[in-house]
Parts: sequence; structure tokens; C-alpha cells
Amino acid sequence: MNQVDYLRISLIDRCNFRCQYCMPEGTDLEYVLRQQLLTFEELLTLIQEVFIPVGFTRFRLTGGEPLLRPRVVELVQAIASLPQTQDLAMTTNGFLLAGMAQDLYDAGLRRINISLDSLDPQTFESIIGNRGRSRWQQVWDGIVTAHRVGFDPLKLNVVVIPGVNDDEILDLAALTIDRQWHVRFIEFMPIGNSHLFGDRGWIASEELRQRIRDTFGLTESKVRGNGPADIFQIPG
Repeated sequence: MNQVDYLRISLIDRCNFRCQYCMPEGTDLEYVLRQQLLTFEELLTLIQEVFIPVGFTRFRLTGGEPLLRPRVVELVQAIASLPQTQDLAMTTNGFLLAGMAQDLYDAGLRRINISLDSLDPQTFESIIGNRGRSRWQQVWDGIVTAHRVGFDPLKLNVVVIPGVNDDEILDLAALTIDRQWHVRFIEFMPIGNSHLFGDRGWIASEELRQRIRDTFGLTESKVRGNGPADIFQIPG
């Protein structure tokens, strides 16, 4: 039996976006009270005294939105400095990233996944919950800044929603041609919110691959990640 050594740690359940595939408008949300969250010291104690002793050495910090967590840079530094830590990554929506990317990198974070469901600001806002001001540019600035300070690989997560952003598949895939970026297409799972996105609830991954293959060509990569994703590469 393979040893499980990869652990995702949710630092906070709150988020500054309200993505329609995650928290649809009209749904009631109940958040953990801040005083009920594990403290900085409690998190570190769990990692050092529980998770590492049973074999976990690779960690991913998630949320909610992990960059909303107080002292998150300090926490990254503390985890990265542990001698048993072999890998430390983070998943973020990128909204606060531009101002924090350098500090996170200096603290020891080396891998980051950023959500980017559209290259069109209006489509992007419709997905993340329009609140009266555009947030696309700030997210893009976070992505560019993370790339500039040295995050490698830099991965973009795209939830593909039929009739909403599936017409951008090729444009998003093209981001990998001139940059050392990875674009991860994630199938939309219509669980209790399919009415938001029309009759066709999801697009199969094989269909997405075929669209890209027909335009750019596509080869299966020999690289394997931590999760169940199939990895492909555009030649060139």
C-alpha cells in the first residue's frame, strides 16, 4: 500500500469571492467564528506533533481564501522551515496576491495554484459574484507578480462551465505556450446549482482535450502530480 504523505490544510472557511459554482447567490452561509479557528500555534503543533509523525511531509494551504488568514506569511515560513517538510504549496483566488507574492516566496512557498475562470473581465465577474467593481485586473496582477518573483510551476485553475466560459478554452490553453505556466481545466460538477448554467451541466475532459488537440496538438506528459489529474502538453 502506498504511503499517503500529502495533506491539504484549510486555514479559513471565509472567502472574498462568491463563485457561483461554489457559493451560489441565495444560499445561506454559516462560517466558523474566528475565535473557534485553530490558532497559529495550534496549527503548528498539529503539523509537528500529529501530521508529520504519521508520515505527512507535503502540505497544501487552502481555504476559503487562505490569504485572508491572519499571519499567513508567518505560518508559511514556519511550515517551510520544518526539516521534515518536503513540499509546501497554496491554492488562492489571487485577489490579494500581488501585494503578498514576494513575502510568501521569501517565506519559503514555492508552488501556487491561482483560480482564473476567464480572461474576459465581465465573464469573470459573473462567475465570482459581481459586487459592483471589477476584480479581474487585480487577480491578473497577482498572477503576473507571482510569476515575476519566481513561483514555478505557477498553475492556473479553470472551472469549465458550459455556456459561460467554455468558449475560452483555447485562449486559456494558449497561456502555456509562451510562459512556463500550467493551466488546469476542472470539470464543473452541477451539484445543487445546475440551474445557474443552463441545460448542459458539464463538459467531459476528453472533449476539452480534443478541442485543444485539434488546434494546437497535444501530447501526454510523463510528469505526474500529487493528485488524479491527467497531464498533457502542447508541443513547442
